[in-house]
Amino acid sequence: MPTHNRLKVRNFAQIAEADITFGDLTLLVGAQGTGKSLMLQWFKAALDGREIVEALQAAGHVTEKSRVLIDLIFGAGMGEAWKAGETSVSFNGKRVLPKALRKAGAKVGKVFFVPAHRAMLISDGWASPFQKLTSDTPVVARLFSQNLHDRFSTRGEGPLFPLHGQLKVEYRHEIEKAVFHGGTVAIEEDRQHAKRLRLTHGKTHLPFMTWTAGQREFTPLLLGMYHLLPARKLLKDPDIDWVVIEEPEMGLHPQAVTVVMLLVLDLLWRGYRVVISTHSPHVLTAVWMLRQMHENGASWKRVCEAFGVTASQQMQKVMEAALNKSYQTHLLAYENDGRVHSTDISSLDPGSDDERVAGWGGLTGFSSRFGEAVRRAVNEGAE
Repeated sequence: MPTHNRLKVRNFAQIAEADITFGDLTLLVGAQGTGKSLMLQWFKAALDGREIVEALQAAGHVTEKSRVLIDLIFGAGMGEAWKAGETSVSFNGKRVLPKALRKAGAKVGKVFFVPAHRAMLISDGWASPFQKLTSDTPVVARLFSQNLHDRFSTRGEGPLFPLHGQLKVEYRHEIEKAVFHGGTVAIEEDRQHAKRLRLTHGKTHLPFMTWTAGQREFTPLLLGMYHLLPARKLLKDPDIDWVVIEEPEMGLHPQAVTVVMLLVLDLLWRGYRVVISTHSPHVLTAVWMLRQMHENGASWKRVCEAFGVTASQQMQKVMEAALNKSYQTHLLAYENDGRVHSTDISSLDPGSDDERVAGWGGLTGFSSRFGEAVRRAVNEGAE
């Protein structure tokens, strides 16, 4: 694997030009509709085109025409975004063409993709298989739903969380405090003998749609982590090199977002490279903290303090690895031409003269403006 992985996309949908260099952990930030998901889906297609095309063909789709294939990958209607002679996509300098995707990568994907709106893939407490989701659903979501369906289908009744031996005890403890609060997530059989996800508190058994929004969004993310964090002696899934997580903060309190970032650090320690799209200043604060800790030669124990976990021997390995990983952050934003361009804001330097860097792609600007407005109001009241 090259030390530096680089994805370039030109003239696709709203994206005029985006150039993303990936670190061990890479963040994509930007307002709604700036193409973060499109970039991540192109990343998946560039590395795992064969897996995608074969999954689509197995579901009965015809994939020979480029625009039809783009529709199937990104969602119905997106085929028009590919403009022959204008659109270009490249990964590590090699062009990525729709007609050549079936030759890209192996049958087993190198990128494990956790999509946004993952709770919507669980209908009535059960995940849908790939072929039952229509072409309106992006292929990355269909693949993830199939992964959940397989996990549900191969398990009998029983708990999914907490689960002894699955995840480090420090993570289980933090998830318990931040998300489930004493509840048990399990697969249970209902009165119609159908298996469904249930959240149990004492004698109360709650169906999936009655859970909090955060619990519904976090659970499929957690199950994806189970796939990546094997309980056996292997550190990682040998077939997977990359993990993409869209909007890990969806529905979550900052305490729970901190737990997600702990799990991300565990992925990095195991040897995965992770890419996250986010609207959460909390996620960027964690990355900024790690960069600052590294630059100042801080101890791994200080990172444990920051995350609020015990400085155990297990955590030492994870936190020492985190201090030595590379971190990249890129902003996708509309520019004066009315189209989206990318900017590398990896330094996250709050003292930068570039407001895009200092304001972390706009994520801190609103609180700064609110604070400035209050300061002026107080000064005016004192006059």
